[in-house]
Amino acid sequence: MEIEDIDVQLFEVKVVEPENSKPASFTHYIHNHKNGVSQFYKKDALAHVKEILSKEYPENEITNKIAEEALQYLIFDLNKSVPFTAPEKPKFKFIDLFAGIGGFRLALQNLEGKCVFTSEWDKYSKQTYKANFGEIPFGDITKSKTKSYIPDNFDVLCAGFPCQAFSIAGRRGGFEDTRGTLFFDVAEIIKEKQPKAIFLENVKGLRNHDKGKTLATILNVLREDLNYYVPEPQIINAKEFGVPQNRERIFIVGFRKDLGITDFEYPEPTNDTVVLDDILEENEVSVKYYLSTVYVQTLKNHRARHESKGNGFGYEIIPNDGIANAVVCGGMGRERNLVYDDRLTNFKPITNISGEVNREGIRKMTPREWARLQGFPDNFKIVVSDAQAYKQFGNSVAVPAIQATAEKIIKKLFIK
Repeated sequence: MEIEDIDVQLFEVKVVEPENSKPASFTHYIHNHKNGVSQFYKKDALAHVKEILSKEYPENEITNKIAEEALQYLIFDLNKSVPFTAPEKPKFKFIDLFAGIGGFRLALQNLEGKCVFTSEWDKYSKQTYKANFGEIPFGDITKSKTKSYIPDNFDVLCAGFPCQAFSIAGRRGGFEDTRGTLFFDVAEIIKEKQPKAIFLENVKGLRNHDKGKTLATILNVLREDLNYYVPEPQIINAKEFGVPQNRERIFIVGFRKDLGITDFEYPEPTNDTVVLDDILEENEVSVKYYLSTVYVQTLKNHRARHESKGNGFGYEIIPNDGIANAVVCGGMGRERNLVYDDRLTNFKPITNISGEVNREGIRKMTPREWARLQGFPDNFKIVVSDAQAYKQFGNSVAVPAIQATAEKIIKKLFIK
């Protein structure tokens, strides 16, 4: 068997069951062969190559030497179709926890950073991540095995971790009191790896979650137990950073105290004026995004019921010169961001709907429009169903706001 004759397509890795870390190790090795981080992934990467070659060439004995030669050969072929590649000469290294579809990664790569570890448990998000970055994230970060793949000596830890309450009644709200929550796993990694900086993102409600106890515990752990300088967290609104979406999120930034950093200023809003019309589809969109007459009436009745009770809850149609509401994956996420679009020429339904397609031009935004609301470029691949795409972009970070804040962090770390 000649190494040059190996079919590279055999190694187009698919997202598999979360307990199998070999494909993730393989893609992480391929992407980190230049920076010394590859040692953390090499053992499983070799095992993955041996498994595939043994199945494809059963008549050959696949030795470690053959697997190693194949691995080196594959490095130069498997990154060719990746839309978002790491910089050739990165200025810093970071890890991407609770990665989703890679909003943090996109922002920090734009700042010439190199991602050296990624974790995300959702298999559909992994598919999108792999399609855009050529890398399969590792799985459940609460598992010790997953944590064991995290390399040493990276500069920034990024995490958009889910919000959970802590059991801190009668206690000081320290490191041990967060056990059993996902923040505990983030804190455990910080404690073990000691990155220079941390960048955490969460919903705005974290500030008042459990009457403020949750945030207070997080800050206490970061400042006192882990010894990081953490300025007061700030609520950042995506609409102030170049996207027409009213999306407020809390950002928490921290620096290892031995670095001597004692001040930090979050980014000032940009002066960009962006409205919904700037992100709408340029061409006529499919009839499947247009609401049926029955559904439109249902939404109108729903809002009328709430208005009669003095509530403001209901659907909303965003004007072209307006700003979208926050895109979210549940509840009224899509119905709170309807648009008028009178360009439809074919009103024949292509999905099962009740009634007819409405003639008022009321439609949902498309997944691409949601991507643009979050600051994702148009060459970002959407490879999942519409339902999954809405969920993924709804759960994602707003890339421009993340990038503006990350830029401040990097300057603080490396520009004295």
